[in-house]
Amino acid sequence: MMKKSSSSIRVVRMLGCLALAFGLFVANAVAAGPGTVTMTVTAVGKKDTSPPLVTKDDVQLYLNKERTQVADWKHGGKLYLAVLIDDSLDSGIANQWGDLKAFLTSQPDTTYISVCYARNGTAMLAQDFTNDHELAAKALRIPLGGGGAFSSPYLALLDLMKRWPASADRRSILLLSSGIDYFRGGFDFRSPDLDSVISRAQKQNINVWTIYAPDAGHRGRGFFIANRAQSNLSELSDETGAESFYLGTAAPVTLKPYFDELSTHLSNQYLLTFKASGGTKGRFERVRIATELPYVEFLAASQAFLPAVK
Repeated sequence: MMKKSSSSIRVVRMLGCLALAFGLFVANAVAAGPGTVTMTVTAVGKKDTSPPLVTKDDVQLYLNKERTQVADWKHGGKLYLAVLIDDSLDSGIANQWGDLKAFLTSQPDTTYISVCYARNGTAMLAQDFTNDHELAAKALRIPLGGGGAFSSPYLALLDLMKRWPASADRRSILLLSSGIDYFRGGFDFRSPDLDSVISRAQKQNINVWTIYAPDAGHRGRGFFIANRAQSNLSELSDETGAESFYLGTAAPVTLKPYFDELSTHLSNQYLLTFKASGGTKGRFERVRIATELPYVEFLAASQAFLPAVK
């Protein structure tokens, strides 16, 4: 039997390596799939305490009730946090700005903070994103409490999110508002713009945390209207993977417990990535994220937007 020459063996080996490399390339291309979705997930421990470290193997992802593979799971790094204050709030809320300033200045250097005021259906920028937290705290002022401020916090949220550039980092909005939609009359059980705000936040992977405070108008003192507004705020936060903070319809005695809990949540966030196809136009799908870790639960948006395949 004739022996192959060394040069022939090298050629065969090279062709084999090329074939293997091509096979791996094709396999990786198939595994990559038609689209990638990233969601921010907040891990919550027992009685809102800090949970243990959560690994990728601890996470179960269900897309429209079907178990889906988690492509990546990593602890959140950079965070963009926009503080949106409703300018229709009673000016007395500013007495608690000391707690808000303490919350802002206690955030890590990886958190970039902006301060805006919701007025006339727009988000009026007082301080652009910065990790100079003292500078962000200086942008706080007393809410105007009347006039053109009585419009819609939901339109202001839409305005803010529409002007927010795309980012792979975590993004959150902290809304301080009565939740009353004066632009639409405030008499409907749900604001007509609530669904639009929720859908945009889910599509842009933005968590909307809300804190209820009464406004300066007479409607803010009506129990049923205030209760409905709180329901809107709660739904907004639940559907976008966040929490809503309130205690009755009166002004909170102190905001510090809310900010302490929010700080704990923000320091226990993860970025979950999975592969999915949204067809030719893209679509929303119901999402559920679970774990078998004891005393650990997740806050996450109820839906994810699956990108279109071109």
